[in-house]
Amino acid sequence: MNGVIIIDKPKNCTSHDIVNIVKRIVNTKVGHTGTLDPNATGVLPILIGEGTKISKYLINHDKEYIATIKLGQKTDTLDSEGKVIEEKEVKEEWLNVEKINKILKTFEGKQEQVPPIYSAIKVNGKKLYEYARKGQNVDIKPRSIEIYSIILKSIKNNEIIIDVKCSKGTYIRSLCSDISEKIGTVGYMKELRRIQVGEFDLKNSIDGEKLLKKEIKLDDIQKDLITIEELFKDKSKIILNKKMLQLYLNGVQLSIKQKDGIYNIYDEQNEYIGIGIISNNKLKRDIVISK
Repeated sequence: MNGVIIIDKPKNCTSHDIVNIVKRIVNTKVGHTGTLDPNATGVLPILIGEGTKISKYLINHDKEYIATIKLGQKTDTLDSEGKVIEEKEVKEEWLNVEKINKILKTFEGKQEQVPPIYSAIKVNGKKLYEYARKGQNVDIKPRSIEIYSIILKSIKNNEIIIDVKCSKGTYIRSLCSDISEKIGTVGYMKELRRIQVGEFDLKNSIDGEKLLKKEIKLDDIQKDLITIEELFKDKSKIILNKKMLQLYLNGVQLSIKQKDGIYNIYDEQNEYIGIGIISNNKLKRDIVISK
């Protein structure tokens, strides 16, 4: 079994927990393309078999989230898991829909964002949260991100729900805190649901609650598996004859005059072999699907 499944990750479990459960079901190597915090829910792409080798093609995917901002309190982790470190009033006139929409619009576009101290980013070989837990100060450098759009979904009981489409590397916790400050108060990310990662969305996901309850079987995973061939269906096709295929599988680079890029490789019987890379008219083996 080689490819990707999409899990709708529930709350209070880690991405690693999901990987371990799937691994027990499929009995082969399993990985993921990036963690979701235990308190977050939603799209978690899980790589199976030779699919674990395609993570390098998936890490730059754009993402979409539904986030709930709780106004009036700030936590040390910028989410609901942390302890409250500051409180401020929230005036009713600040929560005018037109005003909030104008503020949200100012966060769209390319920008520099400072990641939260409670994150896994490494500085001088240590993760930021390790410094935070010891109360140590550390210089956190901003990172380049892009917010494509922020749509206001609702305002109720000092809580704002937003739909955010953004680039890889965007910290929604930091965004929620920054939005709160621009409104005139403080706030933290109360809820986070990831609804899309690249082309992976919730519509094609496996229920994570059922997975935790052991209600998902091997047949269910096979039925919802997105194969490597499907994932790269938009890439051009190269058919190799028996001799060329043998050389290719042995790691020999083949001379083929084509544009640089990723190609789907097939044998003469139109059986899918995997992914190859062409660079400077040389075809190199990348991912081979086990038969």
